[in-house]
Amino acid sequence: MSTGTRRLARQGVDPARFNDPADVVRWLGAMQAQDYGQAVWGIGARLRAGTLAQVEAAIAAGHIVRTWPMRGTLHFVPAEDAKWLVGLSATRQLAATRRRREELGLDEAVLARCRALFDQHLHQRVTRPAVMDLLREAGVDPQGQRGYHILYHAAQTGQICVGPMEGKQQTFVLLDAWVPKSRELGREEALALLAQRYFASHGPATVQDFAWWAGLTLADARQGAAAVSEAGDEAQPTTRLHLLAGFDEFLLGYQDRSAVLAAAFADRIVPGGNGVFKSLVVEDGQVVGTWRRTVGKRAVTVEVERFDGHDPTCRAACERYAAFLGLPLAPLPG
Repeated sequence: MSTGTRRLARQGVDPARFNDPADVVRWLGAMQAQDYGQAVWGIGARLRAGTLAQVEAAIAAGHIVRTWPMRGTLHFVPAEDAKWLVGLSATRQLAATRRRREELGLDEAVLARCRALFDQHLHQRVTRPAVMDLLREAGVDPQGQRGYHILYHAAQTGQICVGPMEGKQQTFVLLDAWVPKSRELGREEALALLAQRYFASHGPATVQDFAWWAGLTLADARQGAAAVSEAGDEAQPTTRLHLLAGFDEFLLGYQDRSAVLAAAFADRIVPGGNGVFKSLVVEDGQVVGTWRRTVGKRAVTVEVERFDGHDPTCRAACERYAAFLGLPLAPLPG
């Protein structure tokens, strides 16, 4: 099998191997989730017959948490592991953003006021606009990037996390209130567990891939990898073509993506290097195109564009995505 096909199997995409959304996130260790609509499909693509409602129920029940555990990027993580995952790279992340906080006038005195405010008001989840209002009322201006960096700092110190969506709005809540039984691990144990999860779910992969993905130094990555046991054999693929999310772990889980994405097509996935990854069409373990969806009240429209310009045979993949949303699929072109 090719590297891409083996990764699809290890990641639980082909064949889909999970029934519980929380088990998907736990198996992968963490899943990039700054785009909520893409991220929930990232989970759904690995469920045997999952739905959006099922994934959102797991988030609402506190089984899956969204926070900033690595690389300064939002991820879905297992709720019980959120605190130690954030703590593993928090020192590096906070050091990397210190200068920007200073430029924004967010010194320790201001941040301490914000922490006290959150301790008082975020025992229940509060929408992002309402959090910004709380800051203003307390005399802390959240304009520009100040609000974001206040929230990010509070999450990196383990105080808050992102709660379930309320309509189209993020919510925030105290992590200890939302996840009252956090798992506690020492650093050595945490590195070993994260490495075990990464290589089991993302292999074949290198230590450099792991270091990049986890936001760790290469020395820490090597320490964790030293404790990793060999993963089992991959299952045989069952489906040639898959529609995967933008920012999916199949591509974003590696520093070196050349095994699944030809360099000539990289700009088609991230136009202009703007950091926004389009949704992936994957065939036989290779990224061969992009797709987009338009969700209406009565149906979902899926448009697929292959890099080679050929019309893809993708009705089954499109229908699977529509079933995840609980909507009929609009007629495909042609």
